[in-house]
This record gives sequence, C-alpha cells and structure tokens, in this order.
Amino acid sequence: MEKMLKKRKFGLIGKDISYSFSRHYFTKKFKELNLVNHEYGNFDFQNINEFSEINLKEVAGFNVTIPYKEKIIAFLDKIDAVAEEIGAVNTIKITNDHKLIGFNTDYYGFQESIKPWIQSHHKKALVLGTGGASKAILYVLKKLNIEYTVVSRTPIAGQISYDQITKEVMRDYTVIVNSTPLGTFPDVDKCPTIPYEYLTDKHLLFDLIYNPDKTTFLAKGEKKGAKIVNGSKMLELQAEKAWEIWNL
Repeated sequence: MEKMLKKRKFGLIGKDISYSFSRHYFTKKFKELNLVNHEYGNFDFQNINEFSEINLKEVAGFNVTIPYKEKIIAFLDKIDAVAEEIGAVNTIKITNDHKLIGFNTDYYGFQESIKPWIQSHHKKALVLGTGGASKAILYVLKKLNIEYTVVSRTPIAGQISYDQITKEVMRDYTVIVNSTPLGTFPDVDKCPTIPYEYLTDKHLLFDLIYNPDKTTFLAKGEKKGAKIVNGSKMLELQAEKAWEIWNL
C-alpha cells in the first residue's frame, strides 16, 4: 500500500511553456483516474543545461517540447530504435535505477491523425521547418510512401527556401505540413510565407500548432477549399502513448 501511494511526478521540458497543453492534459487525466499520488509540472528552461539541476529521484517521466527535442538526447542513457532513427526525443522514461530512456511519440501522434485525411492524390508533401518536430513528420511520410521536400529559411542540400515554392511546386505538393511555431498564440496573425493563392481543394494542410484551433495558415487554406487539420489530435495521441510508455 505504501508503494502505491508513493508520489509519481512528471513534467514537461521546454522553453516559455506557460501555455502547456501537457500540464493541463495530464493533471486532468490524473484527476479523472483518481491518481492522487500523481502530479505534473513544467520545467521551463532558458537553457537545456538547466536539466542537470533536476533531482531525478523525484521524477518518473518527462515530455519534451521545442526547442529541446534534439538537445535533450545528450543527457539520456539510452534512446529506443525509433527515436534514434528520427533523431529527436519527446518522451523520457526514468527507470527504477534512475536511468533515462528516450522515446519519440510525436511520430505516432502525427501518423494516426493524418492517415484518415490522406487520399490517393496526396503523393508529395512540403514540410515547413527543420526542428525536432519536423524529424518525426519526415519519418511518418517515409512510412506512408509520400515523397517530401523540406522548406527552410536557411536551406541545406536537399532542402528548398520559401521563395522557391512556385506555382508548379504548389501544384505537385498537395500535402503541406507546418512544423514551425509560426502562428502560435499569442502571435496568431503570423504564418509561413508560402504562396497561398495557389492552394486548391486538392490540398491538405496540417498544422502541428493547437493554439489557436485554427491558425492563420489553416484559415488561408480553408478559404481556398483545402482540407485542414490542426495539432490537437496529434498531441492527445502522443500524450497517451507517453503515458503508456511511463507505465510499462
């Protein structure tokens, strides 16, 4: 009985995360499940090196958000095969002997939330952004046999810049995924600089952002008849997968 009531602490690692979906989601979940010995908090770091100041004996697991999904890997004892292939971690399980194991559940959340929207003509995708979140997106697109091109403000080999997105590119790439933070509350008027005038009802726009529900990116797509999906379902699915991992 004493072991059952031992405090289980979880938390979100990120930067400027007062808006945190995770804290709200898991606090509500713990209440609904009557897990009175569970609690969830934010670890809001201006620098990832602050992670080493945490007393890991008091924590059972973490979620990780931007901008630390790649930088956190250096602090882990082990990462699973999928997270290693993706190159980003958004979930950490802490074992009984205080080992840190990294996982990626973003890919699962994205995969399961975009699959119902994919149609036969969705053969190519533009992925806007190059951060840790985008890496999970690329992993899923590859699994779904959807050819992709990454769009960056500072493109490297194999990527393109925003000003290279022509009418022809927009015609060929009918899936567009925003993995940048552009448009997140409170900067709701911002959006990636793509030529929205070339969107059609053949396009599918997926935004990883969940606050607001409809970003400017999605609203501009909707006006052109495109199918639009925000990041809320992806977040819920990745959170549930993290919960599963923490309780293995």
